[in-house]
Amino acid sequence: MTELERLQARYRAGAMSRRSFIHTMVAGGMTLATATGMANMARAATPNRGGHLRVAKGHGQTTDRWDPGNAENGYMVNLLQTFHGYLTEVGPDGSLVPQLAESWEATPDGKTWTFKLRSGVTFHDGKSLDVEDVIASINHHRGDDSTSAAKPLLSAVTDVVADGDDMVVFTLDTGNADFPFVLSDYHIPIGAAADGRVDWTTGNGCGAYRLDNWQPGVRADLSRFDGHWDLANRAFFESAELHSITDTNARTNAMLTGEMDAVDRLDLKTVDRIKQVDGINVHAVPGTQHFTFEMMCDTDPFTDVNMRLALKYAIDRQDMVDKILSGYGVVGNDHPIGQGQRFFNTELPQREYDPDRARYHLGKAGLESVRINLSAADAAFAGAVDAASLFQATAAPTGIDLNVIREPNDGYWSDVWNVKPFTAVYWGGRPVEDQMFSTAYETGVPWNGTRWSNERFDELLVTARAELDEDKRRDMYFEMQEILSNDGGLIAPMFASYVFGTRENVVTPDEMGSNWDMDGERCIERWWFA
Repeated sequence: MTELERLQARYRAGAMSRRSFIHTMVAGGMTLATATGMANMARAATPNRGGHLRVAKGHGQTTDRWDPGNAENGYMVNLLQTFHGYLTEVGPDGSLVPQLAESWEATPDGKTWTFKLRSGVTFHDGKSLDVEDVIASINHHRGDDSTSAAKPLLSAVTDVVADGDDMVVFTLDTGNADFPFVLSDYHIPIGAAADGRVDWTTGNGCGAYRLDNWQPGVRADLSRFDGHWDLANRAFFESAELHSITDTNARTNAMLTGEMDAVDRLDLKTVDRIKQVDGINVHAVPGTQHFTFEMMCDTDPFTDVNMRLALKYAIDRQDMVDKILSGYGVVGNDHPIGQGQRFFNTELPQREYDPDRARYHLGKAGLESVRINLSAADAAFAGAVDAASLFQATAAPTGIDLNVIREPNDGYWSDVWNVKPFTAVYWGGRPVEDQMFSTAYETGVPWNGTRWSNERFDELLVTARAELDEDKRRDMYFEMQEILSNDGGLIAPMFASYVFGTRENVVTPDEMGSNWDMDGERCIERWWFA
């Protein structure tokens, strides 16, 4: 790669500003008009096709399985979205865009939704997409015995039927203004049906890439599906490999040495040094990602709301943002809704570190001191063990003795989270409030790792979902955030930007998705080589 090509690649990737690019070209002897024209061409250039992309993720474990309903980490989100097709998709700007469904409409009460399927969609084995595939894929999550994380998202669906050859009609027991967003959830791809059921283990998807090889917790090998319906706008790489490397240093070194083209979850303590490495671009995208500690509210001592409040006042949020995120994020307020979301509660007072109030609530719980185990691993999020140690230090003066247990990375999501009573947890967030609340905080849902239950919260959840008046919905979501912050088992000290690295020959779009890491976990189909 020539010096000019290297600079063009850096500019296209967003690592250089337009002003810096033009200034560098002029300093090298180019006229201002020529440099400006090259800047325009560099960003407007048609994506190149070809090449083999190597991506390493800080998630993934040997216990991962191919059933999308049970996927629970960023590695699987990326793999599922690359291999499968979905009715709808969250675009880079956060809006909802058509995918396998080319259009949809609802009745005025939001209880009946009709989706028109796109023609010309085929699965990797050549089978054409039809309405029965959609019905079977949705019903996979709805059965009484289903353990799918998407089950609560689809709990309002009372029926899903075909209307002709290309229309699918969903009937809900209550209205849901955000229902098309629900169908973009990574747990709900559309698989090929046979006899009314989908066998997810067949390796037959309709996404932009085929799965050629998969070793759970190790790697996946993918090749572009030349029969995909949208090759004009995605799948620019000929092939790709997706690796699970949970050790932060090993993952970063793999990029620095050229073994990987892109890696996620950079070590924020060293990211400024990584920025100085020639040939590496660092990207920081604010989004809904939040790093948390979860208490099981059905297990002592967390059954007492005063104990939960004591812990919430015993954590220094800004200190964590400064030391764990190195400033790449903002403080959280013990609920999962980010500041950029539509119904973020701007009126809820920000909880601060307050040892006196922590001691007060500990006393209200009938305790002068308490020793509590806190499980953490960097598989939860980069720096989770360090964050737990910071929490341990700030809690000590309040009479709370946190015993930090460093858990193994492999198996953390199957053996620790949602199993042990107090754990470090990563959440990617969801694009709409109802989706996040329904996934993790509604009473009894599989991913309610806090085991929290609040009757008023559940009531508002159902009511807000069906409310079409934006002002009324805002009031309800404001109240739900307040209830969860003050009563729930969630400690959410910080919202973290997605910080990932690419080698300079990898080109990323001007606008990248913020709903998940690495461009909404669609890097393999949205990026290309310079």
